[in-house]
Amino acid sequence: MTTLAILGAGGRMGQALVRCSASFKDLRVGVALERANHPALGQDVGTLAGVADIGVPLSHDVGRASAADVFIDFSDHRAVPAHAALAAEFGKRMVIGTTGLDLAETRGVEDAARRVGIVWSPNMSLGVNLLVDLVRQASRALGMDYDIEVVEAHHRHKLDAPSGTALFLAKGAAEGRNQDFDQVACYGRQGITGERPRGQIGMHAVRAGSIVGDHTLSLASDTEIIELTHRATSRDAFAMGALRAAAWVASRPAGLYGMKDVLGL
Repeated sequence: MTTLAILGAGGRMGQALVRCSASFKDLRVGVALERANHPALGQDVGTLAGVADIGVPLSHDVGRASAADVFIDFSDHRAVPAHAALAAEFGKRMVIGTTGLDLAETRGVEDAARRVGIVWSPNMSLGVNLLVDLVRQASRALGMDYDIEVVEAHHRHKLDAPSGTALFLAKGAAEGRNQDFDQVACYGRQGITGERPRGQIGMHAVRAGSIVGDHTLSLASDTEIIELTHRATSRDAFAMGALRAAAWVASRPAGLYGMKDVLGL
């Protein structure tokens, strides 16, 4: 049995992880952590997630994480490097679903992965990760004669834009065409922009209501349009993928892995 420590357990994704963990017979939630001022500290995390009491209180005591085998982190991006360092210190594996990390925060994760196994993906959905693989294939096969645009939509509370998943898709498209993503990325358009440059990859973000997560990548030529779309209808899609990653990484050596490794792509 693999024991999990959920970091950010009081949030929407943390609660989804608690709910969905019952679907995995070899996983159990043993530690639930949150920030010091979270209003639900002390409550049973199972009750908080809308399921039965599981005997695990929501806590700010990071020392409790030493009792777990794998950390699952859906907290704030600013906290992720410290959490990764803690996993390395305790010798625990880790799954990171938090997005919006800057370069310094990313390096913190990479440093920890030299000591323990870490699965890190901009999107934990199994479907999205399969979609990225299809995007690579499509962009490679169709080449520069097809314009590529990514449109993503999320709820009004999302903090980063474009989403980590939109970047994941766009970078997969650039990889398929052997492009330097940073040289061809275009983040929205305004004013007199001129003719669209050949090979550009555009990204556009919508923030509205309670949208869980919609992503569409379009490949358009003069004669046809191909659209590859993923629509999340529940946060459970991300939770199920993260839990599968936790079960997979529990026996892996040090290294930085992605969901393509979990799926064997």
